[in-house]
Amino acid sequence: MRQLRSALAAITLAAACATTACGKASPGAPLVQESAIALPGTSGRIDHLAIDLARRRLFVAELGNGSVDVVDLATARTMHRISGLDAPQGVAYARDSDRLVVACSDGSVHFYDGDGYAPRGVLKLDDDADNAHLDPATGHVLIGHGAGGLAIVDPKAASKLGDIALPAHPEGFAVSGRRVTINLPDAGEIDVADLDTGKIVAQWKPLALTANFPLAVDDGGRVAVVFRGGARFALFEAKTGRLLAGLDTCRDADDVFFDAKRKRFLVSCGGGEVDVIAAEATGLREAGRVATSWGARTSLFVPETDRLYVAERATLLGSDAAIAVFRPAEPGR
Repeated sequence: MRQLRSALAAITLAAACATTACGKASPGAPLVQESAIALPGTSGRIDHLAIDLARRRLFVAELGNGSVDVVDLATARTMHRISGLDAPQGVAYARDSDRLVVACSDGSVHFYDGDGYAPRGVLKLDDDADNAHLDPATGHVLIGHGAGGLAIVDPKAASKLGDIALPAHPEGFAVSGRRVTINLPDAGEIDVADLDTGKIVAQWKPLALTANFPLAVDDGGRVAVVFRGGARFALFEAKTGRLLAGLDTCRDADDVFFDAKRKRFLVSCGGGEVDVIAAEATGLREAGRVATSWGARTSLFVPETDRLYVAERATLLGSDAAIAVFRPAEPGR
């Protein structure tokens, strides 16, 4: 019955989007949808995204489809597909080694050449290899996996250099300097680890908040965490873990980014919205909400292109999966 209700809700939403300006910005909205890039032949859930800025190519982990699409942003078309993967979740591009890194649900991590996408090796981690992010200082890729591990991976050698032991499976995390801040929803905490020693140096336990999934760090070092429990956005002081401010946000959040030009956070949610939250001297302010589509909870904000790319699933009415491209409605400061 629950699945039937979900399906009916999706049909209703899709029908509404077909007859209205769903996904477009209303007057005064902080984001404007300027285009949608079709992902033909893509079914099911879409997970994380990454970008190769030099070639202007976007990588899309298509978990439900077992594939990764390479999107040429210059032509707004899919130019290549890597197939036969086991539910790819995390994806990262390492510029220095020119490697595409894909983390999959079965624990396999696949490495590809950054131009022609020839396979360059496979590494086995624990199951549920998920979020993958670059450590800019070293060129290594960090990958959350298993019941409590953050692997440090050399993308050139396709090998694991080390593992940061954690008390639970990691979800969203962000690198800031030589520290990485990690969401551990199953443990009800946020951990901070030193990347040079591989040791946990702080553990925060926001007891009143649950299901902490996406995480970002702003240009002042403050940590933004979105909690699915109660649909709450919270801002923490990096040195102490002290809660600085919070407000309600959209439901089923899976990604959050900081737009440094406008001092705003962008939260993408599976309920079919992107929330824009202004970080002001007096606290946080809801700057606006933009409609996307049901299930579109993963996204990527790229400061260099000044665009937010939102992954939208194929609908039950037959619409292709797509990358909705949003631009800020106002210039940066």
